[in-house]
Parts: sequence; C-alpha cells; structure tokens
Amino acid sequence: MATLKKLFALFCAITFLPTLPASAEEPYRITVMSRNLYLGADVGVALEKIPNFPAAAQFMWDQIKQTNFALRAPQLAREAVQDRPEIIGIQEATIWYCKKDLFSDQVEVFNFLDELVAATKLTGVGYSLATANGQEAFNPGYKIAPVPFLTKVNDPEVFQPIFKQDSAACGFTIGDALLVRDDVKQQIIQVGNSEYDATYSIVPVLMTIYRGYTWVDFKVRDSVVRVITTHLESLWDENKIPNSALQAQQLVADLKDSKMPVIVLGDFNADPRDPRVVKEPNPGEQPVVSDICPTPGGAKCNAYSTMVEAGFENASPDASNPRYFTWGASALLNGPDKKREKFAYDFGNQYGFTDRLDYIFTKNVYATVSSKIIGNVYPDGSGVWSCGAELCFPSDHAGVVATIELPRSAGAIDPDLPTRERSSLTYLSYVAAGALVLLVLLLLRKRIWR
Repeated sequence: MATLKKLFALFCAITFLPTLPASAEEPYRITVMSRNLYLGADVGVALEKIPNFPAAAQFMWDQIKQTNFALRAPQLAREAVQDRPEIIGIQEATIWYCKKDLFSDQVEVFNFLDELVAATKLTGVGYSLATANGQEAFNPGYKIAPVPFLTKVNDPEVFQPIFKQDSAACGFTIGDALLVRDDVKQQIIQVGNSEYDATYSIVPVLMTIYRGYTWVDFKVRDSVVRVITTHLESLWDENKIPNSALQAQQLVADLKDSKMPVIVLGDFNADPRDPRVVKEPNPGEQPVVSDICPTPGGAKCNAYSTMVEAGFENASPDASNPRYFTWGASALLNGPDKKREKFAYDFGNQYGFTDRLDYIFTKNVYATVSSKIIGNVYPDGSGVWSCGAELCFPSDHAGVVATIELPRSAGAIDPDLPTRERSSLTYLSYVAAGALVLLVLLLLRKRIWR
C-alpha cells in the first residue's frame, strides 16, 4: 500500500509540475538561398574577340537570345519556392539596355530580376526586391554601356518593334540583389549597398568591372539577422592575388566587429583547391599557383579560405566533396560543358560540375539545421527545361539553400556597413572612352580604305 501511495504521489508531481512553452529555449530559424541567374553568354569567348567590339557584342547577344531567360525564369522560380526561403541572394541579376542611335535614350530590353520576381508570383509564393526607407537591395555590379557603332548588334525581331530598325547598340548591367518573400517583407528593417575597392580592368576606363555587395537587416521575432549577397570577381591575372580574394578580405574587414547574427550568400569564385597546382587538371581555368600565391588555399589568395579563417562557418554542403560542386554547365546550358565533363566524372561529380564557387557563410548564429545544393542534377533535375531538341540547366551555376538557427533575443543591431560609391565620373568615363575608341576605329577604317 505504501508503495502505491508513493507511486501515486510521484505521478501527481510529474503531472502537475509547471511546464515552460516548448519553444521557450528554441532558437529561431530562417531559410536562405543563393542563386546565380547567369548572364546568359560566355563572357570569356566574347573577351577573346576584343578589340572587335561589334563582334563581341553580337556574340553575346546571340547567346543570351539562345539561353532565353524568359523560359528559364519559371524553372528558377519553381526551384526557389520549393524551400520557401525567406530571403534569396541573387547574383548576375542582368539588365540589357539598347540605344537606337548616339543621341537617343537607352531602352530597357531584358530585365532578369523583374522576370524572376514575376515568375515567383505565378507560383503562389511571391518574392519582391527587398526595400526599406526608399533604399533597394540592389547593387549594380558592373556595366557595359551601349555605345553606338561600338556595341552594335543586329536583331530585327527585337529591334523593329522598339526602334523601327534592325540594329541597335546594346550593353548591360549585371548586379546583385536580395529578394524577400512577400508575406514577410515587412520584416526588412534596413537596406544598404557598398562597393569593393578592388576592380578589374579589361580595357582601361572603358571596361572596368566593379563588384560590391547588398545587405538587409531582417527581423525574426525578437532577433535581427544581417543578410548579405555578393559576387566576387572571376577574372584573374597570373602572379597576382586574385581580386576575389582581395574583395573577400574587404568584406571580412567590414564585418569584423559584427555582434549580431550574419549570413553571407554568394558566388565567391573560389574553390578550396585554388590556386591550383599547375600540373593538376583545371578545366574551369581557376587561378594557379605562382610566386605571389605559392600554395593552394590560404586567406591571402583564396576567397573561401579568407572567410573560413576569419571565423565564418560554411553553412552550405561540404565544399571539398565533389558531389557538391556548383559550376560546370555549358555556356548554352544544354548539359555539362563538353570540355569539362570527363574531368567532372574523374573528380567524382556525375552531373558535369567541376568547381565549387557558391556558398552560404554564417557568423554569430546558433547552428545550421540543414543545407543542400539545387539545380545541379542533369538531365532529370527539377529545374531542367526543354530548350528545343535538347534539355538545359536553368543556370550555369547550381544554387545553395540552408536553414539557419538564430539565437533568441538577438535584437541589437550593429552599425550600418560602410557605404562606398564608385566615382560619379564612371558613366562619363565609359562614354568618353567609348567615343575615343570609336574615333580610333574610324580613323583606322579611313586609313585602310585609302
């Protein structure tokens, strides 16, 4: 009987103990995605055609028509909304502009970001460009201005309805953006944009590639997280520190005093194996070892290592595992790049991807709950689409998704990140340099015709 009384007393004690809500000690969660939309053309091949600027421009225009973003956008949207990320970091958010003649205004012809946003809304899970206090989370990256004669392209189908002529001068802006899911867009507190000091000049003044980042502060209940997206430089020169590493170092410096949770999304254009040993396979033509960068890895010459060594965690799948490579599609997106496919299989990637360039990094967060790569499966992946007689990837990059746990009551907000702006003379320098190059070409043409 005594035993029964004790058991009853224990039962009552357990049953009527005061309990805390199940979520009292649980961190908050946010799901984020990083997605490079792909400019739509092989810039490397176009650069090889310079100084024949019209040939380079026509080559790029023909390819962006063939990689038709209007058909890719619905695939990218459907992939994105499967995980319902609150925030999506976009790279290569491209806007193509064209001009009828020297004195006309430029006209927006294609806007990848607007098309993607519209495509998400058709899925029922809409996204919009993050904004706060009149500021948009869009960093224009770099632009090639439309310069008559110099960047002239022919396309009667597109230009006749707009300009009543078969050709126009075209250029583009390629930027970074942060999209926020429509049902939580009121949780954006503030927005900012900044530039990196390190730039890359293809043709001095006329074609200088600027890179930067855009950021938002996003409220999750009583916590606030700072989310950043960036696209570091892909071009590099022998025996020089890659600009991607220099830009990552500046990003780390901007974030070194951060106390609040931070998530960095982006295309870092750095694989953990970079710079590569010269004799080893390097089908993606990533940076190679040199006197100034004598060994693979290391924060000095590798943007991935810069982030990790600065205390950021890779919240995306293991960067050293070939299964999780994120770059390797052909320029026309019709499967893996044929020149790289064999190397991909040798490395251990069955879908033709040879390099890992895309990441999600975190700092001051609680933990990474889950992460995955999307858009890397071929030919039966969820984003693959019919591009005529072939099947195509939705982008030349795979995307990265992660769910991050945030600490509770992390409501303190760090000071704004530095606001760096490019020179106000930048656009004028494009025009002036374009006019100078045009004058030289005209003089050469006149001399040749003599």
